[in-house]
Amino acid sequence: MMLRRGFLAFLPRLVGLLVVACCSVSIVYMLACTPKGDTEQLALPRVHSPTAKEGYEAILQEREEQHRNYVISLKKQIAQLKAELQGKTEQLKSMQDQNSDPLDFQLDHSNPEKAQASLLAYLRAQIDKAEVHSGVKLSTEYAAVPFESFTLQKVYQLETGLTRHPEEKPVRKDKRDELVEVIELAVGSLNNLEGDSNTKHRVYTTSDFVEGIYRTEKDKGTLYELAFKGDTKHQFKKIVLFRPFGPVMKVKNENVNMADTLINVIVPLAKRASKFRQFMQNFREMGIQQDGRIHLTVVYFGKEQVNEVKAILENTSKSTNFKNFTFIQLNEEFSRGKGLDIGARVWKGSNVVLFFCDVDIYFTAEFLNSCRLNTQPGKKVFYPVLFSQYNPSIIYGHQDSIPSLEQQLIIKKETGFWRDFGFGMTCQYRSDFINIGGFDLDIKGWGGEDVHLYRKYLHSNLIVIRTPVRGLFHLWHEKRCLDELTPEQYKMCMQSKAMNEASHGQLGMLVFRQEIETHLHRQKLSTKKT
Repeated sequence: MMLRRGFLAFLPRLVGLLVVACCSVSIVYMLACTPKGDTEQLALPRVHSPTAKEGYEAILQEREEQHRNYVISLKKQIAQLKAELQGKTEQLKSMQDQNSDPLDFQLDHSNPEKAQASLLAYLRAQIDKAEVHSGVKLSTEYAAVPFESFTLQKVYQLETGLTRHPEEKPVRKDKRDELVEVIELAVGSLNNLEGDSNTKHRVYTTSDFVEGIYRTEKDKGTLYELAFKGDTKHQFKKIVLFRPFGPVMKVKNENVNMADTLINVIVPLAKRASKFRQFMQNFREMGIQQDGRIHLTVVYFGKEQVNEVKAILENTSKSTNFKNFTFIQLNEEFSRGKGLDIGARVWKGSNVVLFFCDVDIYFTAEFLNSCRLNTQPGKKVFYPVLFSQYNPSIIYGHQDSIPSLEQQLIIKKETGFWRDFGFGMTCQYRSDFINIGGFDLDIKGWGGEDVHLYRKYLHSNLIVIRTPVRGLFHLWHEKRCLDELTPEQYKMCMQSKAMNEASHGQLGMLVFRQEIETHLHRQKLSTKKT
């Protein structure tokens, strides 16, 4: 009986000990099973907390979202690979089978002939992928890759053009594909760890990419440095990649005879007789006297000043014995696109190079040769980027007199800028212009028709040569912002006017002119006192 009473007295203590032990085991189990995280990860909700269910649902939802993003990334990569696979030639496919990993491309140095053949096959495949032998259809005018022109002493480049922004998405396909490929190669390299294959490693995705830098040395290659998230908040993985350039390869060696290549310069015009007189002085010297393989087509709208324009043409014809011109008069509202379209279609001779030009353009004889060299029927069209002149009265306002026009045409940042947002001046063979469908004749007035034609060529299989040229200038003329414009349109017009007036520094000098004059006056006074 006493043993039974002792047992009954000890039973509550035993139960208490068991409860304490169970609680301890539960706590240890929770601590052992809690997912590891960095210092910023929220702790799991307490078991008996009223928000436990919501906490677990949030964690599960976050994990599900991560997996969903990873699946979407994989699907995009698969779609891109399928699209590339359909466009590859059989030669490129076989080469990719032999060298499936671009990072592991190696040459068999034990067999020099085989190594040389493999290298040549790889480099020729690079040429096949580039826009060398045929054009590539492009979605927008911003996707076109411009060339850069150069002479023995100088390079003419677009790096300071007006369409660049301090921050932008890469709209050019080659730049976008380059960066996507580099990031994917870096992710693959991170996930392809050497060592014990049985050890579990973290799986990296493109969402772990933090930032990267790259630079190109044009005679060596491109260096890429990419940073990815590490295992904890303050850890990172850094991958360095290098894309080497291959040696220069001869693609073509041919003689180009341009002795009989005629250029038909087509100019739409309405009024502006004084500007046309200036244009004809340039045409006489460069087109007739120096080049000599040229035809002029003037499409005139309206009747006002038409007699004066005809007289300028006839005087030029008599003084130079120049008969290769056509004058077409249309008694209707001015339309640049229609004028150029009619001028192109009225030609009845053999296939000819068309140069669409405006009356405020100055060109050199060297440019006319560039126009011939960069056009080829059924193959190439030429879209030169011209140099736009600033207001001479501002540029040379500090001088006693404004230099002559020929002396003003100097390519410097103080005198003008590359007009890389304009597509109106273009050279192409008449057959290509007719086959592409010509201009959109529904566009009235001035502007819009040039971009529409440019996009047509980009959407075709023709190669579009887009490059700044040293022999084509847009002469400054006053821009008028009409009172009929809306406040927003008027603001945009004034911004455009300011951009065409002078450089940033020159406009700044005008803004602070009073402050500068005050400073100079004080300097004179202090000099007199001393």
